Amino acid sequence: MKPSIKPSIKQWPEHERPRERLLQQGAHSLSDAELLAIFLRSGSKQHSAVELARILIQHFGSLNAIFDASLDEISQFHGIAQTKYSQLMAVKELGRRYLKHNLNQNMDLSRSDLIRDYLRYELVGEQQEVFAVLCLDAQLRKINFKKLFFGSMNYCNISVNQLLRHALHHQATAIVIAHNHPKSIAKPSLEDLKLTQQILTACELLEIKLIDHLIISTEQTYSFAEHQQLG
Repeated sequence: MKPSIKPSIKQWPEHERPRERLLQQGAHSLSDAELLAIFLRSGSKQHSAVELARILIQHFGSLNAIFDASLDEISQFHGIAQTKYSQLMAVKELGRRYLKHNLNQNMDLSRSDLIRDYLRYELVGEQQEVFAVLCLDAQLRKINFKKLFFGSMNYCNISVNQLLRHALHHQATAIVIAHNHPKSIAKPSLEDLKLTQQILTACELLEIKLIDHLIISTEQTYSFAEHQQLG
């Protein structure tokens, strides 16, 4: 028996079509699957664009995971080939550039939510563990951001002396440190706790304020300051 061909979205009632709903109600009114379906434009013989989008999200677990998937992983689904994959990568890069422009327009990082957003932007797409430092002046404005140390998927070797030399070189009054957990939740390990205390002690000796240590994962962010773990 041949699989039945699903009706295209064009055959849906107008008030149910994602594109029409977006124009009438705004993009915020659409689900992740509906937004992805607008991008996909068409589905396959078996599935409409919305159904294909739901299948992709269910398989990969999230929109982020879809955008981080390889061509081989994506193309196993009927209706997704090199053209749509290249479009996905273009949309992902456009989003990154949009966020970067907005962040650069407002680099006063005196608010913890702005710091969190900025560091998520810098670290959330990394596939290996990365340790970074954000150097700030006395008004908590960005002086410099740098990814200092690179490790494996779940471990990164850190030099506290090198970190502090970097902060002193840029004459930082305060710093925020951050690292990512590419394949796990944003929860500190025993090593993370020990390292943070070592850096905190060293910063106090040099009169540099350690504002926060953030752990970035795909879905979450953990703040040492919010959990009162900075002295």
